[in-house]
Amino acid sequence: MKIIKLLSVLFITALVSSCSSIRVASDYDDAADFSRYKTYAFFKEGIDKAEISDLDKKRIMRAIDAEMQRKGFAKSENPDMLINLFTRSNEQVNVNNWGYNYGWGWGWGWNPWMWGGNYTTVNTSTEGTLYIDIIDAAKKDLVWQGIGTGVLTLDREKKQERINEFVTKILKEYPPLKK
Repeated sequence: MKIIKLLSVLFITALVSSCSSIRVASDYDDAADFSRYKTYAFFKEGIDKAEISDLDKKRIMRAIDAEMQRKGFAKSENPDMLINLFTRSNEQVNVNNWGYNYGWGWGWGWNPWMWGGNYTTVNTSTEGTLYIDIIDAAKKDLVWQGIGTGVLTLDREKKQERINEFVTKILKEYPPLKK
């Protein structure tokens, strides 16, 4: 019985930790001089094409605004860089089988000593990917792209918190540290 409780706790811990993790990556133009970018604005034409609700677009833009200002960048009508975003989502179906069987038997015959259990859990989740692009406003060239992937929430009360987590982790890599 202790084994069942331990496995249950480990399974729930793994499930919760997998839901909260966000995987991030970034790429950038080696020729770009990131030190000259001080001001930003949103690239409206690109953001309008993002296939998410206008409410979620506003949430993401608020989170980007807060993070960029925290990093010392200023929003401007005449910006050095434009910020674009787009998203993707995938439905995930996770099937987990785990169990145990103990005992011994008499070969091919009936085994009165076998006992155990087999447990299957099925859950679904939506995994989303947020792309944040930094575009040189003068050249109209993409100079940096950050990508974050993780499980999304439909809970309205937790959406902004989750979006903030995505944006913070993605923009942690901006500006890039050149080697």
